[in-house]
Amino acid sequence: MTVAVLASAATAFSVATPTAAQLTNDPLPPVPASEGVLVVGLREFAQLPLVDGRPARPMLIADEPGTRRMFSSDMWGLVYAISYEGRVNPYLDVREARWGVSVAMPEIAPIMELGIQSFAFHPQFAAVGTPGYGKLYTWLDTSDKTPPPDFVPGGGEDTHDLVLLEWTARDPASASYDGGPPRELLRIEQPFENHNGGRIGFNPLSRPGDSDFGMLYLGMGDGGAAGDELDIAQNLGSVFGKILRIHPLGSNSANGKYGVPFDNPYAQDGIDRTLGEIWVSGLRNPQGFDWDARTGNLLVADIGQSVVEELSIAPKGADLGWNTWEGSYRYASQTRVDATDPRSEPWITYPVAEFDQQDPLLQPLSAAAGVVAYRDDRIPQLTDRVLWGDKTSGEVFYVLADGLRSGGQAPVRRVLFRSGGGTSTYLELIRAKTVEQRREPATRADLVFGRGPDGRVFLLNKWDGVVREIVP
Repeated sequence: MTVAVLASAATAFSVATPTAAQLTNDPLPPVPASEGVLVVGLREFAQLPLVDGRPARPMLIADEPGTRRMFSSDMWGLVYAISYEGRVNPYLDVREARWGVSVAMPEIAPIMELGIQSFAFHPQFAAVGTPGYGKLYTWLDTSDKTPPPDFVPGGGEDTHDLVLLEWTARDPASASYDGGPPRELLRIEQPFENHNGGRIGFNPLSRPGDSDFGMLYLGMGDGGAAGDELDIAQNLGSVFGKILRIHPLGSNSANGKYGVPFDNPYAQDGIDRTLGEIWVSGLRNPQGFDWDARTGNLLVADIGQSVVEELSIAPKGADLGWNTWEGSYRYASQTRVDATDPRSEPWITYPVAEFDQQDPLLQPLSAAAGVVAYRDDRIPQLTDRVLWGDKTSGEVFYVLADGLRSGGQAPVRRVLFRSGGGTSTYLELIRAKTVEQRREPATRADLVFGRGPDGRVFLLNKWDGVVREIVP
């Protein structure tokens, strides 16, 4: 009542003049083409095999230190083991009939966003006698909609389901998966074909005894279509447009198949309409995240609608703003933001760095890719920098890792790669490789970042099947 009286009194003395909207599709200055450029090497490290005559569509490469191997997923339905020397071996083919998993393949949707979205090995995967021994998790789209979903969007076209599966290997060191069929932990009805699951992973900085140890983070898109059509990214009663945090070996969830950590921001709030699984809200399509080893911060690359691509620090309980905000600007339409009063709601966690899709370095349908918070010294040029980039054009960017401010704009600069006597972008290298392979020249990169052991960083794409390692 007091608030209403004060507001009425203020209105009686002055009437605010509304500011005209400044609608734009180009709110940010361009990334400099040459200023601050870092030049590194890039070597061909491994070759992922064709799948039914088509190039691999990798979404992630990650280290599994307990078995001294890396692993990479392919949207077509496979997981590969890759030795530290670059030898590639099939590890798990999710499409095999014996598993009873119907993977929704990319070819059923022109946008090619279906399949295995991500995977993660439990940090105790190779630790005999521990609860997480042999546990591998896959986050994938399925065309089998027979089982009832645990979460529904409340609208849309019910195109397919997204499922989290737990696989248990008998011998983690085995060359290929030697366990039985997977256990389903949770199932989500997808309203549209795009913006499905994003990156999943365990915090590599946590240790046994830490509250974060063994907690699985799940990137979850806003359900797809455009503009958050169902208006659910801000809805704390919906899993869409969130990063979820669960205990995969727990059982206190509504379906009894996983745990909801007690220290999640909404797990103990006493409000029935909020979901205890939510860690961060207000995302559109989080395809990349990483933890900064020095600060402990979770950094997230979130794909924008048609204007702003963002890199954000995502603390517990943060609201990154979508779909009220697209980056630092109010979302106005599928092609415009309102630049009138940027970053003006203090409860929103705004990006630490952004670029917009009209940047002359880029090409249409840009999308934020990454991210790697690099605190190692194996590649000195990249030390204390955060790597991210643009998925389609293959432009690799960096910002300084120290002094990042939520709601600021860290200077975004380029990373180029030595090639012959000059430098090249990642897409130029991919295009040259596809020509060498006697394939159509690649027109986009579909850039993917990944970490290896001892400060090694890798780049993947969906056109030539080559895993490349960044070198000094």
